Amino acid sequence: MDIMSYFTESNLELWLENFRSLGPLPGILLTFLKSFIPPLPTIVIVGVNAAVYGMWPGFLYSWIGMVAGCLTTFLIVRKVSSSAFIERWAAKPKVQRGRLWIQENGFSYVFLLGILPVGPFVAVNIAAGLARMNIMSYLLAVTLGKGIMVFCVSYIGANVSDLLSQPFKLVGVLAFIIVSLVLSRKLESYYIRRHAPQQ
Repeated sequence: MDIMSYFTESNLELWLENFRSLGPLPGILLTFLKSFIPPLPTIVIVGVNAAVYGMWPGFLYSWIGMVAGCLTTFLIVRKVSSSAFIERWAAKPKVQRGRLWIQENGFSYVFLLGILPVGPFVAVNIAAGLARMNIMSYLLAVTLGKGIMVFCVSYIGANVSDLLSQPFKLVGVLAFIIVSLVLSRKLESYYIRRHAPQQ
């Protein structure tokens, strides 16, 4: 039996309802596991959380679980990256160039891919960890990127009938993403200036 076939919308709703007595933990756990089991359907999980817990609580639980899972993966890989085996592999010129690129563009790399509800984001966490990306820069990027993605998926899931009849409302979602991108870049610039080494 394919275990992934269990993760349907109806099965997940039933599972969350059965464990409602545990509060937000089941909803947080589902999105946390996404960082370790890439095939889990992000859109379905986030949508089910919003359906079972409500728009805003569901958004919050999904956001917390996703950021916690991403950060855990990143920190584990970052720790392992200092091992002798990884250091020998990282000494190769092509790998060094890749690590340098992520170190210089890591915020945009993590933030922009974090907005996407599909794709192997676990690979992004691993790449950022291997490149030993600054922890605060990574946390800021993944928190903002995943926050935007989870909010948009939750909003669309909760208002799908309205969006089908009034598609112009999607413009508001796109505007929200663009404004968030601009503000996050300003926040990143402020963080870099504040923590830059003094001359």
